[in-house]
Amino acid sequence: MIKNSDRLSLERLINAVAFSSETIDQTNNNDVINGLSKYPKSIAAKYFYDDRGSELFEQICELPEYYPTRTETTILEAYAPEMATITGSCELVELGSGSAIKTRILLDAYQKLKYPLRYIPIDISAGILETSAFELLNDYPTLEVHGLVGTYELALQRLNKFGINPMLKRMLVFLGSSLGNLNPQECDRFFEQITGALQAGDYFLLGIDLHKSKALLEPAYNDAQGVTAEFNLNMLRHLNYRFNGNFDLAKFKHQAIYNEYQRQIEMYLQSQVDQTVELRSLNLTIHLEAGEKILTEISRKFDLTQLEQDLKNKGLNPVKTWRDSHHWFGMILCQQIG
Repeated sequence: MIKNSDRLSLERLINAVAFSSETIDQTNNNDVINGLSKYPKSIAAKYFYDDRGSELFEQICELPEYYPTRTETTILEAYAPEMATITGSCELVELGSGSAIKTRILLDAYQKLKYPLRYIPIDISAGILETSAFELLNDYPTLEVHGLVGTYELALQRLNKFGINPMLKRMLVFLGSSLGNLNPQECDRFFEQITGALQAGDYFLLGIDLHKSKALLEPAYNDAQGVTAEFNLNMLRHLNYRFNGNFDLAKFKHQAIYNEYQRQIEMYLQSQVDQTVELRSLNLTIHLEAGEKILTEISRKFDLTQLEQDLKNKGLNPVKTWRDSHHWFGMILCQQIG
């Protein structure tokens, strides 16, 4: 636990240098080994987010082709006051907080209603979490921040152990349609973890990307500036320094396609040559043929009505739903059923 001021504490749920340390937990060993040993090969999307990956994702959110961030921001700017009025005073817990730019819209709405401000940002990147926390403390003089550095799973488990303040409800916030990175089975487990971190009457605010045309979707993941390609390739650089590997990034190419049948963007790293790669810390040797692809991310696109029903089935009752004028993006505010 690191305490930087009376209003900021930072709790590391993973090794303080987890993404550059030679000390690697067995769970991480297994997901990399299993993903790169099977066919087709895959790498878990969490390996996007070392400090450099987090910086690149922030750049992606500013790209003209990448509509999700600005569309979700538009919804928040229009409806955050209504959200704050519905929930009343509550602590904000955010999964994948990043730079917390959109979170400020919510904080402004709660501050305007003169509610106490308590924020629990959760991110795998300690660097971006700490930077954004200091910026928030500077801009919100009454804000208290308790940051959690770790995976969603670890953070949600940790939230279960926090003391419950009966005078302050909790709103768990999951923005950016990151839910789309989970397959249906993972999504079910995630909702169960969410309900485990909430008490009856607490809230869950979820941002989701809605199904739309391939012509709109594919450019959002194949930007003209190549930032998304760099973000995707950075995953290999991350694996190299985390697991003592020798991926040659020049021998891979970024690819993102929309699978209309599954209604999901699929992002790949395609080997440009026959090659053999080693991750020496894992005693793992990977053989790739020219043209062979490694799946690095899915981004599912949702039907709003169906997702509302899925949430209700998990004990999260939809209270209010908002969409942008194009119906490209949606936000659902749910309340935990007792």
